[in-house]
Amino acid sequence: MKKTLALILACVIVCAFASFLCAAKEPVVYVTIANGELVLAREPITLTDADGDGALTVNDALYLAHEAKFEGGAAAGYASSTGDYGLSLNKLWGVENGGSYGYFVNDNSAMSLADPVSDGDEVVAYIYTASDWSDAYTFFDIKSGASGAELTFCVCSYDENWALVKTPTAGAEITVDGVKTGVKTDANGKAKVELAENGEHIVSAVLEGKVIVPPVCTLTKKDSTPKTGDAGIVALAICGVIALAGFGLAKRSK
Repeated sequence: MKKTLALILACVIVCAFASFLCAAKEPVVYVTIANGELVLAREPITLTDADGDGALTVNDALYLAHEAKFEGGAAAGYASSTGDYGLSLNKLWGVENGGSYGYFVNDNSAMSLADPVSDGDEVVAYIYTASDWSDAYTFFDIKSGASGAELTFCVCSYDENWALVKTPTAGAEITVDGVKTGVKTDANGKAKVELAENGEHIVSAVLEGKVIVPPVCTLTKKDSTPKTGDAGIVALAICGVIALAGFGLAKRSK
């Protein structure tokens, strides 16, 4: 009886762990969309081949982000088509402006919506808001972390050969959940961000006198109270130990 119970418990643990591993293997990207300000900030999107082209691409990530988060879904908020310059944007977050959009993957300019993406990538798409399309792409060197993290704010530009230049920049004021904090980046583009409230918060920045694509980072201040998810993991681990111990006792009692 002891051996049977131990085997059942062990099987339950193995099945649960196998299910966890299968779920963890699904590729997830983090999608940010801006229209002068952030309208979607590092939204985790599980990748599938939404357009059926046999690859996982920027187009899939943006389509799925709209399908999940835009009112009316991708049909209402997103459109792309293939033209002389490959697969490109026709509508982003409900805005049709004749193609004045930009998109980056991992803070590098993408050539096309057909560029590949994979698990953990950061995808940023934005609508140009300056009349001369001078919106500068900006980013933080850290994408997620804990309260007290030191971030480096960088502004992107292009040199005479159209190579991307990333410059740490002073004077950007940090915002938390859209509210200015009074904290500004130093001469090296660095700023330390302390959160006042527990939970996850959207950190960004504004730069006076310049139109920018806002950077984004998610920082978390943890509550000392154990969360349900943590308790579940602990319980699972305890069950595993009990199962293994029971199995060992059953073997010794043979």
